[in-house]
Amino acid sequence: MIEIRELRTRADQTAFIRLPGQILRNDPCWVEPLVFERRAVMTPKTNPVFEHADVRFWLACRNGRPVGRISAQVDRLAAKVDGKTVGFFGMLAAEDDGETVKALFDQAEGWLQEKGCAIVRGPFSLSINQESGILIDGFDTPPNLLMPHDPPWLGGRVEEQGYHTGANLLAYEMPLGPSALDPTRKVAARKVPGQVIRSLDMSRYQEEMRMLCRIFNDAWVDNWGFVPMTQAEADAMAHEIRPIVDPKMVQIAEQDGRGVGFIIFLPNINEALHDLDGRLFPFGWAKLIWRLKVKSPKTARVPLMGVETATRDTFAGKMLPYKLIHALEPRGLVRGFKTLELSWILETNKAVRTVIESLSGKVIKTYRVYEKDLA
Repeated sequence: MIEIRELRTRADQTAFIRLPGQILRNDPCWVEPLVFERRAVMTPKTNPVFEHADVRFWLACRNGRPVGRISAQVDRLAAKVDGKTVGFFGMLAAEDDGETVKALFDQAEGWLQEKGCAIVRGPFSLSINQESGILIDGFDTPPNLLMPHDPPWLGGRVEEQGYHTGANLLAYEMPLGPSALDPTRKVAARKVPGQVIRSLDMSRYQEEMRMLCRIFNDAWVDNWGFVPMTQAEADAMAHEIRPIVDPKMVQIAEQDGRGVGFIIFLPNINEALHDLDGRLFPFGWAKLIWRLKVKSPKTARVPLMGVETATRDTFAGKMLPYKLIHALEPRGLVRGFKTLELSWILETNKAVRTVIESLSGKVIKTYRVYEKDLA
């Protein structure tokens, strides 16, 4: 018998957080997330998503032992689809058992229907602006910073519950080296009157991050599944990444003094977390700091990049992605990064994919967001 119970205690929350690691304990590519960071994501006081979303978490237990987990979200900022309210599931993990997965989805879908949802999409943990999708290709390498990792069978189990593909999300990898960006170096070097590419100004950090939020919301508004990032979420993100952000690894494009584009480049902290078992005490802090400051990761990720819509289709705007990526190159080489992951990119976003592929980018992982009609 499968018992589904809503999280009530801190012990329940810990079991929920630890469950994926139990299921993937024999997977050499699994990286245990930091427990305190996952707890912060699930806590209303520390995750601003709760300001505009109703969220529930459930554990599936067999004979008292956790064997599955799921969340469900109704986000009041999410757009309707054909006049229908869209609900979401997320944080999915389960043993390879159809009965367990069905019980989890029955619970989540039932709650979403009670909330008036006619369509369900996911997984989003807990928002499309956080971890998104189920890994369906690229199981042979560890995940990059803030990207999910799943067992090969999980997508099939979701499809057994009547779900189909809503969107595929791609992770690209491109080399960083003295000649890696040579094919587009002339394009990036072209001068545009009034256009400046500069590093993040740490003396105005909060103001700068809010500007990036404005550009992001404008640049991504027409993308599939878009949910705007609130100012509170931008502030929380700024606080979260500040310990690892390098101002030269955030490049901002200005046109006549106005911010119109940006790119954020973060070290892949997962390289430093692989053997900490999700904990920084008693000695994890020292290991983490040494690995980030002394040893330094060899991979990095671009989690956010955007050019505002009014600029994107202009002559100057079409060159900006190249200029922003090239502006990162010197700092990336100094930091010793060998490869850069750009993720995630919608499979249907041909314009961005063309830019990345012209820079020798190759798809290394595919994540899938599933969808189902509830009515």
